[in-house]
Amino acid sequence: MAESDLYRKGIALRSELMGEAFTASMNSTTYSDPIMQKFRDVAAETVFGALWTRPGLDVKTRALVCVVSDVATGRDPELALHLRMALRQGWTEDELVEVLIHMSGYVGLPLVRESLLTASKVFKDVRDAS
Repeated sequence: MAESDLYRKGIALRSELMGEAFTASMNSTTYSDPIMQKFRDVAAETVFGALWTRPGLDVKTRALVCVVSDVATGRDPELALHLRMALRQGWTEDELVEVLIHMSGYVGLPLVRESLLTASKVFKDVRDAS
């Protein structure tokens, strides 16, 4: 993929949102596969470079939107990534748990239960890495 301005901005923002060490780990595991490298490059340009850098919402709010979207659609692997991003943007564990519990009235207890299990693991992993 040619490195457009959006791609460069997206790669930089992705690293900032996830943290240098976590990004490097993902690049050397999940994204070491050439097929997944293509996915990462498209996501960097179109999602991080184009959507996350738009005016109108700060990145902290955008991170929470992603958490809510993942819970509502039952996307727990993505939720794990977005919870890490949300923590790095200043959301606390307590605030994120409250968001998930609040969603139980709108998307149902089974989705929220799975999301809370994911959150519990992510929070422990982040604390252990600190």
